[in-house]
Amino acid sequence: MTALVARRLLALPLVAVAAAVLVFLLPRFSGQDTALAILRSRTGESDPDPAVLAALREQYGLDGSWWDQFTGWAGALLRGDLGISWTSRTPVSGLLWPALGVSLTLTVAALVLAALVGIPLGVRAARRPGGRLDRVLTTGSVLGVAIPEFVLGTALVLAFAVTVPVLPATGWGDVDQAVLPVLTLAAFPAALAAQLVRAETVDALARPHVAVARSKGISDGRVLWRHGGRLALTSVTSLSGLFLGGLLGGSVVVEVLFAIPGLGRLLYDAVLGQDLPVVQAGLLAIVLVAAVAGILAELLALALDPVARSAVR
Repeated sequence: MTALVARRLLALPLVAVAAAVLVFLLPRFSGQDTALAILRSRTGESDPDPAVLAALREQYGLDGSWWDQFTGWAGALLRGDLGISWTSRTPVSGLLWPALGVSLTLTVAALVLAALVGIPLGVRAARRPGGRLDRVLTTGSVLGVAIPEFVLGTALVLAFAVTVPVLPATGWGDVDQAVLPVLTLAAFPAALAAQLVRAETVDALARPHVAVARSKGISDGRVLWRHGGRLALTSVTSLSGLFLGGLLGGSVVVEVLFAIPGLGRLLYDAVLGQDLPVVQAGLLAIVLVAAVAGILAELLALALDPVARSAVR
């Protein structure tokens, strides 16, 4: 177990370097003139003065080679300097950390809700495969996976903010403002968790040691949760890191739809404004948070599963 933790921690710097290289290179493959895009976003000029463009490239270091730009950016990152936003002209760190905190709060709340709904439903449906609850769960989980977030979010706004105005449609800070976005973001992981838990529990209940437990007179409910539910919980826990990373990266639609000042909304605005320092810092933060969450989820899953833990060298 200690060796596994050491291997995962040693892999983190490699992940960070690879992510930094990709985050730096990908925006530059668009082929657009970044200096021209910045000037257009500020002045609206379609044909600016070449001297002004040249001065802007020099100001933001866009006149050097890619290698010079990368080493300058990476060196600043190592010093904890995320740069200055090209559009707001404020430090990126002052924009990034508050937005990341909002997005993490939103995604963790959605994950907790998804676990509270998906795990019990999956275990209960596995008790009688093909039964009424199982059929309802299968249909509901298919809808939860298939319906896009912008469709579900819009439907919830129409239902609970327009038709029956009991919840606010936009904003962030109060509990009632978080209800609709959390429901929207939790639908997909809840559906996936329910499907996964159901399948894992059905498989676990068919194993010989479960039959032995039943032959000893242990009740069906205890067998269901002790043997099936525990194994399913381990599987869901191991995937929760992927869920967190996916939700954090995919929260753009929800944050834009509900006007939430999170990382997704910040990235959306930065992409529209060609604000490269904010885009790079935001993408890098998502990758690193997802990597750390994946390691923590893997270690937690091993802690819950003694069989898997004993197999780790």
